Amino acid sequence: MIERKLQISNELDGSIFLFGARQTGKSTILRQQFPKAIYIDLLDTEMKSRFSRRPVLLYEMLHNKPEQTLVIIDEIPEVPELLNEVHRLISESRLLFILCGSSARKLKRKGKNTLGGRALPVYLYPFISAEIGDWDIDRAVNYGMLPPHYLAKNPSRMLSAYIQVYLKEEIKEEALVRNLNSFQRFLEVAAMTNGEIINNNNIAQECGVSATTVSSYFDILEDTLIGYRIPAFRRVMKRKLVQAPRFYYFDVGIANHLLHRKDMVRGTDEYGHAFEHLVIQELYAFLHYSHSEERLTYWRTYTGIEVDAVIGDARVAIEIKSVEEVMNKHLKGLKAFGEEYPQSHRIIVSLDRINRKMGEIECIYIKDFLVRLWNFEII
Repeated sequence: MIERKLQISNELDGSIFLFGARQTGKSTILRQQFPKAIYIDLLDTEMKSRFSRRPVLLYEMLHNKPEQTLVIIDEIPEVPELLNEVHRLISESRLLFILCGSSARKLKRKGKNTLGGRALPVYLYPFISAEIGDWDIDRAVNYGMLPPHYLAKNPSRMLSAYIQVYLKEEIKEEALVRNLNSFQRFLEVAAMTNGEIINNNNIAQECGVSATTVSSYFDILEDTLIGYRIPAFRRVMKRKLVQAPRFYYFDVGIANHLLHRKDMVRGTDEYGHAFEHLVIQELYAFLHYSHSEERLTYWRTYTGIEVDAVIGDARVAIEIKSVEEVMNKHLKGLKAFGEEYPQSHRIIVSLDRINRKMGEIECIYIKDFLVRLWNFEII
């Protein structure tokens, strides 16, 4: 059994919404960490049907339970009408709820009761390196860190099925877009620009839709937790900075599948792009799991000098290179960043196994970096 980094009991100061993309392991972690809780699975067809027909059944079932009784409702967006009864049970009976789902979009779109702040959002991400004892970096780069995919014997087939299920269940059945074909094309174009600066006009031309539609598509990916935008660092000193955000799929395996990248080997550009994505994925999860108030951004000048990740107000700057020997030419972005923000902690993360200082820049092997990250020694 793999123990997840997210300990939900530490978050349970009242009721919570547990959100996470499909197959991140929400149901598994809830059953592992709360074996004695009352568990209602709305993916069970009979359960869903009964509660849909008569939502007050939840109140009748639970209102006499002792205060602080924990109730888990898995896939609450399947029957959002239950939220009115949850609200009543929290207020009258002082019960605790963990309400689980793949996104809040269905609830928001249908104007359902989101409990008025009585349940705080908590997010579960794919596996992280710290959760896997014998972590295989090449496997993670190629297939991503979604639990079923990382552990599977044939992850390629599972990735293909994942995309199809996502399109069917999250997009088509919920009618989130009018033209599913254009959205599928958008998914592929978004993958081609994965980790790059977003240009809505260029993407719109590729997809045959408007720039406004492209922006709404990115909103859908974020709302359904399939991707996220990393904003540009905006504190301007000497150099004029790019302001547009970058986009990343929530798991590198998804981007790989959409780009038909497979069997990538070290030393190739494809491997380098996926390697960078994987490190960003770990940083993103760390900042959320640790409740950090510092933002993850990137830094790029209009002349093309860049740093892949900046934490907070220039406190930490991280360049990500999949090279097995770091050389002076790989430090250009960090050196430029240091000229403007000399107090920043500058790090280059790579496949170079020799950890060392190169001037003011710290060179750290990827596995050592991630151990230090999750030990709170980097941020």
